[in-house]
Amino acid sequence: MPLSKAQKKVFSDNTRNRVLITGRRFGKTHMAIAEVAKFSRYPKRRVWYVSCTYRMCKDIFFEPLLEAMIKNKWLSKVNYSDLTLTLKNKSIIQLRSADNFNSLRGVGLDFLVIDEFSDCDPRCWYEVLRPTLSDKSKEGSALFLGTPRGYGNWSYDLFTQQERNSNWKSFQFTTLDGGQVSPNEIEQAKNDLDERTFRQEYMASFEEFSGSIYYNFNRKENVIDTYTPTSNAIHIGLDQNIDPMSAVISEVKGENLYVYDEIVIYGSNTDEVVEEIKNRYSGKHIFIYPDPASKQRKTSAGGRTDLSILKNAGFNVRVRNAHPLVRDRINAVNTKLKNAKGVRTLFIANNCKNVIKSIERQIYKEGTSLPDKTNNYDHMNDALGYLIEFLYPIRTHFKPSPPKRFS
Repeated sequence: MPLSKAQKKVFSDNTRNRVLITGRRFGKTHMAIAEVAKFSRYPKRRVWYVSCTYRMCKDIFFEPLLEAMIKNKWLSKVNYSDLTLTLKNKSIIQLRSADNFNSLRGVGLDFLVIDEFSDCDPRCWYEVLRPTLSDKSKEGSALFLGTPRGYGNWSYDLFTQQERNSNWKSFQFTTLDGGQVSPNEIEQAKNDLDERTFRQEYMASFEEFSGSIYYNFNRKENVIDTYTPTSNAIHIGLDQNIDPMSAVISEVKGENLYVYDEIVIYGSNTDEVVEEIKNRYSGKHIFIYPDPASKQRKTSAGGRTDLSILKNAGFNVRVRNAHPLVRDRINAVNTKLKNAKGVRTLFIANNCKNVIKSIERQIYKEGTSLPDKTNNYDHMNDALGYLIEFLYPIRTHFKPSPPKRFS
């Protein structure tokens, strides 16, 4: 599969360190395979592909890379457990995870790709991987691939390195520039995402993370006087922090979500929350969306997990296998508050004082893209986020497609 015009611009550049910031589905995997092939075609080179997690390396990159090496008849040996390819010219390609970056020390590299680098710990580059490019007689080079994560993220520092160092070159392309997504799909994304998230995820725009986290909230537009549920189904987001336990009570009507009640109990546990829910909503069909950590966490006696307590109570429990990224949870809520076309689909009854106060007042830590948790506004927002991210996840707005293959 040939490279797109935008991809070729990066591929043909010979600057030692390149930073590529793109919208989602630009074709970064295809781009990375082409780059790895370009550098490993020379004899006795050592090339690394590094991503945030082992699963990303194995599930997203390894198979298409292996296919490309087999197709070009370059492959000599494969170590599946170590995710290592040895080529006929004695070059070695290895896939490595950044989640335990201290284990990456001590290897001299000719070329390095760091995928989704903005989600990696910056120490992985500065303290561990950067020195690996200085061990060769000819200095090694690096390619950073990612989507923007705001001015406070270290990715912006690397993106602006070209202003200070001639060994750095930066590129910025939208999703559409990658040639994999149609203009109609881009237009549809405006319905599915809030404006700032759309700019960040599709237009590859660095967005400021400061002030209110839920910047799309508007009392006049998102708060309603009262709400009376009309169905027997209740959807409850639950944050099982002991002090306080927080729950958001809602009804789903198509794309609209109506929050009409809340539960806040200090010094509590999951059993007490279950009892309170049953007392308030006896006879209702209850769907509950807890913190994914409920699978292991125990806040009640007897060694039972929070998840088992909820299931044994007869609730229909909906929970992720792992925590969604905090930014995905926040983006999902902001999208419901108002999407990129100005449509609001989250409405909160005026009696839900804690929900309204939490959404309105939680801010980012100064100079970061991390939520400030010092004022306890995070508990109710987390409860709302678990509910909304499960029902209306940001990830589902990107139609799945197999990675392009390098040829």
